[in-house]
Amino acid sequence: MNSPNIPAAADPVDAGAETLSLLSFNMQVGVGTRRYREYVTRGWRHVLPSQQVRDNLERIGELLVGHDIVGLQEIDAGSRRSRYENQIEQLAAQAGFDYWRVQVNRNLGRVAQHGLGLISRFAPFDVNEHKLPGRVRGRGAIIARFGRPEQALTVVVTHLALGAGSRAQQLAAICALVADDEHVVIMGDTNCSATALIADPALAASGLHVYDRPLATFPSWRPRRGIDHIITSSGLAIEHASVLDATLSDHLPVHMQVRLPGELAAAIKPYR
Repeated sequence: MNSPNIPAAADPVDAGAETLSLLSFNMQVGVGTRRYREYVTRGWRHVLPSQQVRDNLERIGELLVGHDIVGLQEIDAGSRRSRYENQIEQLAAQAGFDYWRVQVNRNLGRVAQHGLGLISRFAPFDVNEHKLPGRVRGRGAIIARFGRPEQALTVVVTHLALGAGSRAQQLAAICALVADDEHVVIMGDTNCSATALIADPALAASGLHVYDRPLATFPSWRPRRGIDHIITSSGLAIEHASVLDATLSDHLPVHMQVRLPGELAAAIKPYR
């Protein structure tokens, strides 16, 4: 979980460590699609390395600076297309984060190491990777817990399936995994709208809060659909939520500022 020791960037939270800046982003392995035809014309960049992807990855690293916990989807953990570099380790180093974790969900050997990434300014005391159910294998979740076992912030990074049936199974699995956690954040590309999430029976029963104001993230060049979300438990007050104007993928990043209860903030602060 721990990258090389790199000095942290400027502190983005107040002296009491009561607020957290969260970012969720489907980064499309740095390909940077900006119009529909590029799914064809730039499709080769999903297989072969290119300087344009490296340049775009640097811009993504700049985007991460100033946030506290980042969840990334569609990353490459080290294959031919990424010049055998772990993109999450590279981004963490560039943006000044000390802690990172990768989950490879589709291991295609030298062709692709496709998965999820978690980057944090805080040291978690527990991190687990979980495979999620569904008709097609290759979906998963990283679950990290920060603070102390008796007073923890649980962060889930995931990328859900396209099909509604598989998504429902995956949401039910995630809700079961965090059922005993009081303070929870789920962030990722859910491939569905906030309305669909609100209607999901497992999420509804969990008491988790789906931010229901319009946050269109896809496609990045003309966003019409809000399919990237940060879901929170009721004890985390949402101070601000927005889509960032950063066309670095076919998705736009989602940012959320949350305020932590005092005891939770005190538990997390020593682990920075």
